[in-house]
Amino acid sequence: MNSSPCHWRLIDTGSLSGPANMAVDEALLDSFDPAVSPPVLRLYGWEPPAFSLGKFQVAEEVLRLDRCREAGIPVVRRVTGGGVIYHAAELTYSIVCTQRHIPDATSVKGAFRSLCGFLLLAYRQLGLDASFAVDRHSGHGRLGGRTPFCFAGKEEYDIVVGGRKVGGNAQRRVRETIFQHGSIPLENRVAMALPFLRERPAGVEEGTASLAELGVTLPVERLKGVLVTAFRENLGVELREEGLTAAEAALAEKLQREKYETDGWNREGRET
Repeated sequence: MNSSPCHWRLIDTGSLSGPANMAVDEALLDSFDPAVSPPVLRLYGWEPPAFSLGKFQVAEEVLRLDRCREAGIPVVRRVTGGGVIYHAAELTYSIVCTQRHIPDATSVKGAFRSLCGFLLLAYRQLGLDASFAVDRHSGHGRLGGRTPFCFAGKEEYDIVVGGRKVGGNAQRRVRETIFQHGSIPLENRVAMALPFLRERPAGVEEGTASLAELGVTLPVERLKGVLVTAFRENLGVELREEGLTAAEAALAEKLQREKYETDGWNREGRET
């Protein structure tokens, strides 16, 4: 690390639709030049609530798409892997950076630990006894097992409080670039998602927790402030609040229209 803090862009896009959110994330990733671009921390929400599928999931095998259509719940596909997530009453973050921007990034697990560290710090600053799942693992059960529903399984560097998983995170690497995004559940809406799943995960309601259930009911703008402060402290960086560039906004609009609002991508994972 340099003696002077590294400059990161802080982009708060507020709450957007599922297709718009995924389009902005991909636009930030596609526009990133690992040689010269400053790294990015983006914060956002979801309005209306939506499901996001992992890149490699088969939509019909995971979700009752007819019920989603009848209820008016959008279904989008992420560029990252993992299980389906129901995004409602949550704050979401995404990160675009290179290995040189974070410590211990040569391995995927090391990068997860580095990039999820700000969540751990923020939760502890909010008074929660939070830890990485791997650091509290009793040896019973398996970490990292694949599940169709993201919140039903625990990865090594998921955050747990009292044995319950708080949110989830997914990562993708494109040559030198690291992209990661994850959810911070403000309220527990897992029960609302279950009727739309093909299979009901065992114990998912008991094994997950939201901030509200853990006694944290800060207004979302104050929670963003806590996260931003924790991010600065955890990585020793400077965050400068900025908007999307004109080129990023134009690319996001194109991706939303031509990819994230199409059944070809969202249902079949097929890019035009």
